[in-house]
Amino acid sequence: MADLAESSKWKEWLLNYSLYIILGVLIIAVVVYEPRFLSTRNLSNILAQASTRGILALGVAGMIVYTGTDLSAGRILGVSAAISASLLQSVTYASRMYPSITEPLPLVIPLLLAMLAAIVFCMINAFGFAVLKMHPFIISLGTQLVAYGVLCLYIDSQANGAQPLASLDPRYISAVNGSFDLGFMNLPYLVVYFAICAVVMWVIWNKTTLGKNMFAIGGNPEAAAVSGVNVTRNILGVYFVAGILYGIAAFLEAGRVQSVTTATGLNYELDAISGCVIGGVSFTGGVGTIPGVLIGVIILQVINYSLYFLGVNAYYQYIIKGLIIILAVAIDVRKYIAKK
Repeated sequence: MADLAESSKWKEWLLNYSLYIILGVLIIAVVVYEPRFLSTRNLSNILAQASTRGILALGVAGMIVYTGTDLSAGRILGVSAAISASLLQSVTYASRMYPSITEPLPLVIPLLLAMLAAIVFCMINAFGFAVLKMHPFIISLGTQLVAYGVLCLYIDSQANGAQPLASLDPRYISAVNGSFDLGFMNLPYLVVYFAICAVVMWVIWNKTTLGKNMFAIGGNPEAAAVSGVNVTRNILGVYFVAGILYGIAAFLEAGRVQSVTTATGLNYELDAISGCVIGGVSFTGGVGTIPGVLIGVIILQVINYSLYFLGVNAYYQYIIKGLIIILAVAIDVRKYIAKK
């Protein structure tokens, strides 16, 4: 009898952690196949690439805790990135979008405008979800299309027609793509920005009323409302914070890629959602941690980078990432059913 109970316990453990086991084996296989994957340069690149998506995921995570999601995050990032890049093109670039800007703008102005644009879109999602009681999947799907249309119109409005927003201000590129020399590796500024955002979000989630209410509403909205929590106001607050994070991620992403097009931000929301789910943020609501989001985003980026590093066909990469998401959600649902 004891053996049966022990066997059942191990089976339960393997099922709950099967995703992490599979991902761990995959990463070990990549390292064994190509030891150069562990070079400090690769690790630095992985962390830098994970940073902007990680900041985006920190915003999306709050919505998932509410049992929601955000399919528009990537396109919102695209719009905000286009605003940042257009205002920070080099003033010596003849084909810049705004030839009337003859002196470099302070970096903070495009950053604030990028955040403002992202906040507007997020508040549309929040209004649909919290006030109109629309399913977050539907409202964010609509916002995704609206944001994409706005991005296309904005880029197409250039005097010379649609063209990438490139030739950016060297100050901007340096502020985003610079790095610290730690002796054994260069630590990108992007990682520092990501870490600062994560610390701020950890404080919001764990030390503020907004964060505590967020988990209460995500776990049981009716009980939270009966307890005196203003559900609508708290949902609006979480979406507002997400808008700020989206704007920061967009500002940094534009500087990182140095060329914003209508494709910028495409499918970024999938990486953000995947990172959250892998990191333990539950679609059933009321469950999630900031360290979990960080780990999930970095693991996903390691997988992405390793597939690219090994030259795996891009089509297979989509299939593998899709299977990872399906497995992560299946495990999450299984835990929820077991809990009930």
